[in-house]
Amino acid sequence: MAVVVAGLGPRLDRERFQWSSLAMLTPALALLGLLFVFPVLYAGYLGFTNLALVGARSRDYSFTGLDNVVRMLGDYVFVKSSWLTLIFVVGSAIVGQSVLGMALALLLRNAVVPIRLIVGSIVIVAWVLPEITVALVWYAFSQAGGTLSILLRHSDTNFLVVVPMLIVSLANLWRNVAFSMLVFSAGLRNLPTEVLEAAEVEGASVWRRYRQVILPLLKPTILTNLLLVTILNLSEFTLIYAMTQGGPGIETMTLPLYVYQEAFVFHQLGYGTAISLVLVLIGAVFSLLFVRAARSQA
Repeated sequence: MAVVVAGLGPRLDRERFQWSSLAMLTPALALLGLLFVFPVLYAGYLGFTNLALVGARSRDYSFTGLDNVVRMLGDYVFVKSSWLTLIFVVGSAIVGQSVLGMALALLLRNAVVPIRLIVGSIVIVAWVLPEITVALVWYAFSQAGGTLSILLRHSDTNFLVVVPMLIVSLANLWRNVAFSMLVFSAGLRNLPTEVLEAAEVEGASVWRRYRQVILPLLKPTILTNLLLVTILNLSEFTLIYAMTQGGPGIETMTLPLYVYQEAFVFHQLGYGTAISLVLVLIGAVFSLLFVRAARSQA
């Protein structure tokens, strides 16, 4: 006599579906491992070696343990580059880009159509310009005799020498603020209109509606924007290199530029890779903070 086990059929179907799904995902997982996981792990290994780009150690390099870490801790340029990177990301992206992007999104949301089209187009054009073009524009803008020095009545002042980090941060902000503006504009369009209308009917001021209604509803969008702009700006290289090459001295030597200098100018590929791992670690810390904040809002 056949014995029928209750629920066995559906369970077998689920198991077959899971195995078939895994089989279909296997090629994609293998490709992901080949193109992403393996290079990351290999780079992690190279960061603990004395590999050079040229010479004998380009072939016969060896594992050196924590030597590169000890070297970084005593490296003044690395320490300053780390601080400059944090200043650049926090000032230009997390604060500047997010605040100005939010302000522009709110302005365009309430503006008449002609102003919305003109302002939106100007901001987006700056974003789609190649970084090298933006670098040349701001380089000319901040030179002695340039537009900025004329406006401030300091025609003999080269602002890339006097305040280089401020100038490259402003150039980066000018170029990338459109990204945050578009993110916040999308978030504002998805807000429930009935909530906003109810706050307006109750007589809430514009500032109160923004602080007590719009801002809380936009928290997921704000955290998403912060995560994206942090990751994007941590790796900023072209704009800064084209404007200053890390100078004057090392006043704009952020970590991406220092990685390039050590790995491809001084040919210390192992040490340069170790510095790049620190950059990855900083990005991971920021990402975890934003993800935890987003989960707490869920």
